[in-house]
Amino acid sequence: MSEDTLLSRLDGIVSRFEEVNTLITDPAVIADMKRFVKLNKEYRDLEKLVKARAEYKALLDGITEARSLLDTENDPEIREMAKEELETCTEKLPHKEEEIKLLLIPADPEDSKNAIMEIRGGTGGDEAAIFAGNLYRMYTKYCETKGWKTEVTDFSEGTSGGFKEIVFTVSGENVYGTLKYESGVHRVQRVPQTETQGRVHTSAATVAVLPEADEFDIELKESDVRVDTFCSSGAGGQSVNTTYSAIRLVHIPTGITVQCQDEKSQHKNKAKAMNELRSRIYAIEHQKYLDEISSKRKTMVSTGDRSAKIRTYNYPQGRITDHRINLTLYNLAAVLDGEIQPIIDQLIVAENAERLKENEL
Repeated sequence: MSEDTLLSRLDGIVSRFEEVNTLITDPAVIADMKRFVKLNKEYRDLEKLVKARAEYKALLDGITEARSLLDTENDPEIREMAKEELETCTEKLPHKEEEIKLLLIPADPEDSKNAIMEIRGGTGGDEAAIFAGNLYRMYTKYCETKGWKTEVTDFSEGTSGGFKEIVFTVSGENVYGTLKYESGVHRVQRVPQTETQGRVHTSAATVAVLPEADEFDIELKESDVRVDTFCSSGAGGQSVNTTYSAIRLVHIPTGITVQCQDEKSQHKNKAKAMNELRSRIYAIEHQKYLDEISSKRKTMVSTGDRSAKIRTYNYPQGRITDHRINLTLYNLAAVLDGEIQPIIDQLIVAENAERLKENEL
């Protein structure tokens, strides 16, 4: 894309930015909360492009000015300064162009949302539940490094440790846009604790990452939701286990069922369960959107197919392999301790390359 074409596209964005800037101060828009929230998000996204445009224009102006000085000036010091300026701006220009091209590609509107994560032990019985527990620990450690808040809403413990299933929410900045790459089947190869012969077994756990729905995304009718109360199970003390504080919600039209027994308060459990139910209903529509994308193109980084085997954790070799981008690292202990950012970074790079190619920018 030529410099003039890129600038002309950006000029249109500046006009829209100014229009949105005016709209978000309009009392009629502020009164319409759904529209106000949407416009505020658009403002923040456009602001990045407007800033990048200013930096890009400054680099182009710097190159033009430096060339002009080299053509007209005889002073050695000024010529040397102009050469340095030309070299610096010319070196920075391609990087700024790539940054702008990525910003111009429409982002997934869900990326900025919080996420609901669900980890289920798959094939492998007790060992799969133990591995699900390892994955839960890995993600909570990673979330700590990002300054994100995690909150368990429901879980079922494995008989030998770990979890048959655990559901938790993650709150913070750009959570879904980061964690969505973790959806899929995670496979482990190791000698199980229950194995007496020392043989390596293969087990699996499934990770599902759903964007957390805002109240503006899904309107739930009370008449469509059946509410059941029951006593909590597991650790929590006498007050938790003997009162009807746990909540189960059933969405009658879809049959979706969620439950929460994390809090002692029935009211708090219901609020959490309602949030998860809203997100699961929203996820059905979001999955249609993902399926539509995957039907148009098959990217190396699939975020739609939750049955796809995405990663293998090999304990005997201390190896972790992400099959989508053929990335192999020999730092398994560190990864299981939460250091998954390098893997996510590589997945984002691969996805961005696909998106640039698709949009022919």
